[in-house]
Amino acid sequence: MPKLNDAFVQTHWSLADLFPGPDSPEIEVAVSQLQAAVAEFEKVRPQLTSNISSTDFLKIVGDLEKIFRHISTLSGFAELLFSENTQNQKAQTLLARFDQLIAELSNRVLFFSLWWKELEAAYAERLMLASGDYRYWLEEMRHFKPFTLSEPEEKIINIKNVTGANALTVLYASITNRYIFKIEVEGKPLELTRDELMVYARQADPDLRARAYQELYRVYTQDAPILGQIYQTIARDWRNENLNLRGHTSPISVRNLINDIPDGAVDALLDVSSNNVTTFQRFFRLKAHRLGVNHLRRYDIYAPMVSSSKKYDFNTAAEMVLDSFNSFDPQLASLAQRVFVENHLDSEIRKGKTGGAFCATIRPDLTPWVLLNYQGRAQDVATMAHELGHAIHSMLASGHSLFTQHACLPLAETASTFGEMMLLDRLLEEEKDDDVRRDLLFRQMDDAYATITRQSFFALFERHAHELINKGASVDELSEAYLTNLHNQFGEEVEVADEFRWEWVSIPHIFNVPFYVYAYAFGQLLVFALYSQFKAEGSSFKPRYLDILRAGGSIAPVQLLNRAGIDICDPKFWQGGYDILNGLVGQLEKMK
Repeated sequence: MPKLNDAFVQTHWSLADLFPGPDSPEIEVAVSQLQAAVAEFEKVRPQLTSNISSTDFLKIVGDLEKIFRHISTLSGFAELLFSENTQNQKAQTLLARFDQLIAELSNRVLFFSLWWKELEAAYAERLMLASGDYRYWLEEMRHFKPFTLSEPEEKIINIKNVTGANALTVLYASITNRYIFKIEVEGKPLELTRDELMVYARQADPDLRARAYQELYRVYTQDAPILGQIYQTIARDWRNENLNLRGHTSPISVRNLINDIPDGAVDALLDVSSNNVTTFQRFFRLKAHRLGVNHLRRYDIYAPMVSSSKKYDFNTAAEMVLDSFNSFDPQLASLAQRVFVENHLDSEIRKGKTGGAFCATIRPDLTPWVLLNYQGRAQDVATMAHELGHAIHSMLASGHSLFTQHACLPLAETASTFGEMMLLDRLLEEEKDDDVRRDLLFRQMDDAYATITRQSFFALFERHAHELINKGASVDELSEAYLTNLHNQFGEEVEVADEFRWEWVSIPHIFNVPFYVYAYAFGQLLVFALYSQFKAEGSSFKPRYLDILRAGGSIAPVQLLNRAGIDICDPKFWQGGYDILNGLVGQLEKMK
């Protein structure tokens, strides 16, 4: 497979495909074009009647998409610029400016969606029949009709969000991404970012693991009352708008509707996860035995099973990931390579940079941007496969409109998680050392815990926390509830130190996107089902899988998965994923 020059290297990404820089005149040109497009769009309001022709209707929808392409370009640039350095004041200012501008301009085109939701069903169906790729987007919009307010009220909410919940999430990111963590390793004092610190949470030295976690929560605990107040305010804002004003039945049902996933399916997923805690408790008991201790501490759940962790330089990691995609389908590797070739990948470790990893799709015609904090661990290689899987998913769905390219959050985890499993197969196939192979299998279960049960219990905590906050719970009471959540997960198999009561204030997703987290468990268990089909069917499975990815967000998730024989409302489907996990634990128990 061809490389980028002679080798893949860690780089700071380029945002030049969006704008040359935060001060570039092209930004002002784009803002002017956006404002002009909105002014022109406002003129179509009189055309919006029940008798509008399909041709005129599609032109209006197309013009609206062009407006949102402008919006996505501007906001995407600001968000990526901010994520590469959350302390960059130009990025902070640009992000705030665009949030305000976009809210104001969105209000001026709001009349279209309000008219569309109120249109009588027969007239709407006539227009949807001729709407082509826009159909599902239009259909899904009408699902929100019972929860939509009047035009003046909707405009007030849009403006309120700029200085309300949106501002609080930016504040949370600015506070937490400036943290510096101090730890001594082999007699040498270090000052680290969070991602650098957490490398030591997966080291063989149990004392070092404990000190890494203790330092993490020492720093977060200093600001915990403030971070907790931010979370309380976000949760109250969520309830005030979505339950008190819009009439949703529960805080989580808001996210379910956005995802177009039935409440019953999410309830089944979380119930099955709650009922299967013994799967991972059994695994942790086995891991403690293999590590030669009576019980795991919470510090130890990601402990490696071999004393030295194998490192992978960036070039090797990139080649491994691309080769694993290539072995499934060369098209996947070719798409993933575009991210490298176009310099849309930021993999460096830098102070102030957003921690963790993500993939951002700005427009269908642009290769997505991927952020990593790559440090050479096996986990980092898996993360690379995961985020490039997201990019592949977006590129396969790039034939759709801006409105229908993005799969809902739970389905958006399909290609990423599938990519990780393909990589694991590649690693197991090539690795000859039995100790390393055993460690890889244990790491697979570690990652399954982190993706399934841990995320499910985050969602259970969120659900509980929103109710507690509604009843006036303090930050300390929320922390006590979170500690109880941990004890329910681990039972008697894992000792949980008291500082973990503050773990919840260190989880960005519950601040930024309420109830996002169950998407990870949903995606992982779904991929278990799909990967089992792949193993059983071989190459005949590939077209069906690629069709799921190409669909993007152009079809209802339930309908799309029904094509693959999957009923997400049936608890037996979710239990099937745990049955696979129980089988993996059984394999590990039999290994010498």
